[in-house]
Amino acid sequence: MKIFLIPDKFKGSLSASEVIAALAKGIKRASPKALVYATIASDGGDGFLDAVKSSRSLQEILSPSCDPLGEPLTTPYLLDPEKKTAYVELAQSSGMVLLEESQRNPMRTSTLGTGMQIRHAIAQGAKTIYVGLGGSATNDGGTGIAHALGYRFLDPDGKVLEPTGGNLIRIASIRTEDVLPALGSVAVYAVNDVNNPLAGPDGAAWVYGRQKGASDQDIATLDRGLTSLAEVAQKQLGVNYTAIPGSGAAGGAAFGLKTFLGASFIKGIDFMLRLSNLEAIFTKGAVDLIITGEGAIDAQTLNGKVIHGVLQLGKKYQTPVVAICGQLSLEKSSCREQGLAEVIEIRDPNKPIAYSMENAASLIEEAIFQFMRTFSS
Repeated sequence: MKIFLIPDKFKGSLSASEVIAALAKGIKRASPKALVYATIASDGGDGFLDAVKSSRSLQEILSPSCDPLGEPLTTPYLLDPEKKTAYVELAQSSGMVLLEESQRNPMRTSTLGTGMQIRHAIAQGAKTIYVGLGGSATNDGGTGIAHALGYRFLDPDGKVLEPTGGNLIRIASIRTEDVLPALGSVAVYAVNDVNNPLAGPDGAAWVYGRQKGASDQDIATLDRGLTSLAEVAQKQLGVNYTAIPGSGAAGGAAFGLKTFLGASFIKGIDFMLRLSNLEAIFTKGAVDLIITGEGAIDAQTLNGKVIHGVLQLGKKYQTPVVAICGQLSLEKSSCREQGLAEVIEIRDPNKPIAYSMENAASLIEEAIFQFMRTFSS
């Protein structure tokens, strides 16, 4: 029996590596002869660099950048000098984790720091750059990233605007003469698993703006700003990527990467399989079961997070997918409708959530042991 493990972290409790260890232990107890393969999942958000490091030995480079509000930071990215490839995690410079709740305001935040990291990687010789998207505190359409690389966004009077979400609606033109020349020879990939378009009811502002600190009025302004940015970009640059699934990722940063840096989109699951060279186990022989999981499974989980990507992998290779979680906020029937063969919740409803978090490893091991006894029979 071949079993493939590709879980996310259980936030606040276990790293993805620790989840894998607990799953593998439970599987081996139930089925000692099972062949267990594993890689850390990443949807491009928090932990993207950790996921990359689990598959490759790379240099960690510290670069000057800034947080979403422009405060100076020194942040890491990963570099493979031989292959001239860099890996940048947007959340390291532009993430919500960098701000107190009272500071969160996508009208004021920017992806400028992420752009500074990309520019630094290019200066180090990177010719291919993977940017993990997710966990952003921003809704600037990627204008901060573009600004760091030489683009300038001007108001109707020709004055340069700060690349923030609130200024999107004021952009009247884009100046390109100062764009970093080396950018033309760099291949950029935006890694993410969300399918949201740039704007509209399913777009970046309306779906994710509130959790970033935006009011209803702010969200409406941000949404109009994203649409306006796309219109100006189409007029001046001749491209329109607003409707492409995933362009709304990270407050429209995916749109900005594609529009201003010519980025290609790649799903987090596809990226990790390519990085770890593990897709061969699917093509060379049948995998009997895929096991994924994360701390909490809710409505968003099945609409663009790690488990959604794993489900696509299962469909591609006609392999059943089982998810394990700390807490399940959906009916199991809904999960099965989306393609999951089974969902295993480790939480004991008769005990406080702190108990499950503190004992997550042993609970995961026991839960998967019990499941595999049934699955193996």
